[in-house]
Amino acid sequence: MSLFISFEGIEGSGKTTQIKLLATRLENQGYEVLITREPGGCPIADQIRHILLHPDNDRLVPGAELLLYAAARAQHVAEVIIPALQQDKIVLCDRYCDATLAYQGYARGLDLQLVQQLNELAAGTCRPHLTLLLDMHPDQGLNRAQNRNAVAAGPDEGRFEQESLVFHNKVRQGYLDLARLEPHRIKVIDATGTHEQVAMRIWNTISGFLGLARRA
Repeated sequence: MSLFISFEGIEGSGKTTQIKLLATRLENQGYEVLITREPGGCPIADQIRHILLHPDNDRLVPGAELLLYAAARAQHVAEVIIPALQQDKIVLCDRYCDATLAYQGYARGLDLQLVQQLNELAAGTCRPHLTLLLDMHPDQGLNRAQNRNAVAAGPDEGRFEQESLVFHNKVRQGYLDLARLEPHRIKVIDATGTHEQVAMRIWNTISGFLGLARRA
């Protein structure tokens, strides 16, 4: 079954955890699943990810940031997402084009039409069939993210956690505005509560969507 599902949300909203839980549940249902992420997902895009997320790169200007996201996405779509969909896999992607609109458009203040044009240039017609927006208040999400980064063993990717609460409130509002514009695709999920509670909310949405897909 070829299906593209993206996960969106502010820092610390639990996207990575919920993607893993959903992948396991879908695989138990007999689906073939690919987990990927943005920025990154393939070697070239992962190198761009390091530039975008490392805290030392706090002088990166919004225009350069936007172009780097577009470059990483173009490589990721061509190398990872499209081939997986052609192999009839369910692709679960941690962030996609909506993230660029929310962060670089709504929060950074770049022209939304320009951001959308670059998204289209990078992704072409490869759009998610369904987007799950994990929503919570930014102060709670930032606290989670900062605690996670403090114990993380991998590369330092906390550049956006250094942004102000005002910035993250703009990101959240941008996401909610996008959800209002595309309610058929973007489903808002309450990301508060236990992992199991959030996973059940997601599964209820996914199972309904899969049922509709099977009847189509």
